[in-house]
Amino acid sequence: MRTLIVVRSLKMGGMERVAVNLADAFADEGHDSHLLVFRRRKQGLSPSSPAVKTHHFPLRWWLRLTGVGLLIEFISRLLLNPLIRRSHFVWTGYLGGYLFKAWLKYFERRHGRLDRIIFRGIGSFEMVWTFRDERARFVLENTLPQDVNARQYQLFSRCLFHDKHLVAVSGGVKASIEESQAIWKFKPAAISVIVNPCPIRQIRQLMEEDIPDIPDERFIVNVARLVPQKDQALLLRAYAMSGLQERLVMVGSGPLEHDLKRLSREFGIEDRVMFAGNRNNPYPFMKHARLLVLSSRVEGMGIVLFEALACGTPVVSVDCRGGIREILKGELEDSIAARNEQALAEKLKEKVAGDKPVIKEAWLKDFLPGQVVRRFLEI
Repeated sequence: MRTLIVVRSLKMGGMERVAVNLADAFADEGHDSHLLVFRRRKQGLSPSSPAVKTHHFPLRWWLRLTGVGLLIEFISRLLLNPLIRRSHFVWTGYLGGYLFKAWLKYFERRHGRLDRIIFRGIGSFEMVWTFRDERARFVLENTLPQDVNARQYQLFSRCLFHDKHLVAVSGGVKASIEESQAIWKFKPAAISVIVNPCPIRQIRQLMEEDIPDIPDERFIVNVARLVPQKDQALLLRAYAMSGLQERLVMVGSGPLEHDLKRLSREFGIEDRVMFAGNRNNPYPFMKHARLLVLSSRVEGMGIVLFEALACGTPVVSVDCRGGIREILKGELEDSIAARNEQALAEKLKEKVAGDKPVIKEAWLKDFLPGQVVRRFLEI
C-alpha cells in the first residue's frame, strides 16, 4: 500500500521520533512509505530506511504567498488571538486545509493514490484542520487537558476532532478523549487505540555507537525534554532524598534547564548530576545505564520506557495519567512508583540494588513495528 505520514517538523522530540519510526516500519513491511514535513530544520530527525521518501511542504510560507493567508495571519495576531487565547490555528488552519488538499492532488499525480494518510500530533492537525478525507487518521500522542475553558475548547475541538477518525496511542489517551467529548461537545467519526511502534532492531544497532562522554561508573538516566510536563524537578528531589551515589544523567534540553541546574546546586547533588543535552542517538546512554527513570506528570504512552527495555535496561516510572501502564503491566507493574519524591526515592534504591536484571523479549511483543503497521492499515 501507499502511505503518507504527516508531521509538523522533525525536531528532537518523542512524537517526531515515533513519526519517523512509523514511516520506517511501513517501508520495512514492503509498503510505499512517504513522510511529509511542514517545517524543515537544519538539525533534526530523519528516517533510517532509504526506502522512505521524505517531502517538504512549507505550508506557512505558502499561506503567506496567497495574500489572503498573510492578511488572516496579521488579523489573527493583532486581534483574534488576543481576544480568544491560543486560537491562532483556527484562523490560519482554515486556509491551510485547502492548501494541503491542493498539495495532495499534486502529490498523487506524481506518486499515485494514497491508501492511508496519518497525521501525527495536534500541532499537525492545527495547520490543516479543515482537511477531511476517509483515508485520514489523526493520532493523538497525549491526553487532552481537562482544566481549561470549556466554551473555548468547544471551538477548538470542533475544528480538530469532530467527525474525524482519531487514533489514541494508549487506553489512557482514549479515556481522556471520551471524557472531553461530553464537556466540549464534539463527536469523532471513530476512536481507535494503536500503540507506538518500537523499532527494536534499529535501537539495538544504534545503542552500540561509541559515545566518549558516557560515564564509566554506574548511572541512572532520564531521557526527556526539560519541560514542566516531564517534571524533572520531582526526579531531582527524589534522587537527592535517596542518597544514591550512582550518577544521574539527564539527556535532553529545554526551557527549564537553568532552573534544574539551580535545583541540583540547592540540593547539594550538582557533582552527581550530568546534563548531557540533546542527542540524536540517546540509546547508548540507555544501554549503559543501570536504570532509566521517568518522572512525568502525564505521558501519552512513554516511549522511552520500551526503548530502554529494548536496550536491556530496567525502568522506573511514576504513576501518571496517560499510557505508561500500556508498557508497565504484568511483572513490570513493580516498576511503577507513586508520584511523590519519597515513593520515587524508595523505588530508585530498590531497583538500583544488585545486578542488572535480564529483560524479557515478551515484554516488547505488543510494540513490534509490523503489528502496528497492520493495525493502521486495517482500521
